[in-house]
Amino acid sequence: MAPSPPSADETRHVLGQARAWIDEWIEEGIEIYARGAASQSPLAPARATEPPATQGSVSTETSHLPGRSAPWGASPSLEDVRAVLGDCQRCRLAEGRRQIVFGDGNPEADLLFVGEGPGEQEDLQGLPFVGRAGELLTQMIERGLGIPRASVYICNVVKCRPPQNRTPLADEVSTCRAFLDGQIDAIHPKVIVALGKPAASLLLGRDVAITRVRGTWQEYRGTPVMPTFHPAFILRQYTAENRRRVWEDLRAALERARELGGRLPD
Repeated sequence: MAPSPPSADETRHVLGQARAWIDEWIEEGIEIYARGAASQSPLAPARATEPPATQGSVSTETSHLPGRSAPWGASPSLEDVRAVLGDCQRCRLAEGRRQIVFGDGNPEADLLFVGEGPGEQEDLQGLPFVGRAGELLTQMIERGLGIPRASVYICNVVKCRPPQNRTPLADEVSTCRAFLDGQIDAIHPKVIVALGKPAASLLLGRDVAITRVRGTWQEYRGTPVMPTFHPAFILRQYTAENRRRVWEDLRAALERARELGGRLPD
């Protein structure tokens, strides 16, 4: 006798488990590329008149290598860093963007949130975290922490939207990271919150699994770093446990910033 076909409920359950596994693999660093993305080699030349960046390097124009001064000086403002960025054509991401998404918020923020890269809505509006993930991040900050979003600063590792929202490639991150360093130098935050694996991996200087490092204190150039889940991951895995973990991470970041002399509202 042939086995009965699975019911609709059983099929939905299996598909839900498969989606959860895929999301977990992505967070652990096993990347899944959109169809057609395989033709984009990580070593393809960047759109620029300069030599292409390689993994672990930055453009010599914006290098923070020892012994070299940044083009915006030792104590820059955000305006100084943005001016050097200009109408950036340093990597291939410039080819598909509508506009550069530099950052948004308080230029003297005690809390700095760093994500991966702009999405569609961010590319349209020129502001970071304004799509669905951005709405959730705003709720985390305003309802969860009880402080205005305008009191923190929010930016991304790369300032232009990657095609199809793919993970930024190594040379793209390398070319753009000096501008993130410039933003950190300008803001002098008490605490950096790394949202998701790409941001955490860049700041920690190694490939990390966000499920393993989230909630543990790290450091970047002398500034405490709290890695946590990206809001997009929470939207995919909207469980009470994941929400509780992020809530704990953000509360710890807020308390640490206050302990270090931050002037965040109570």
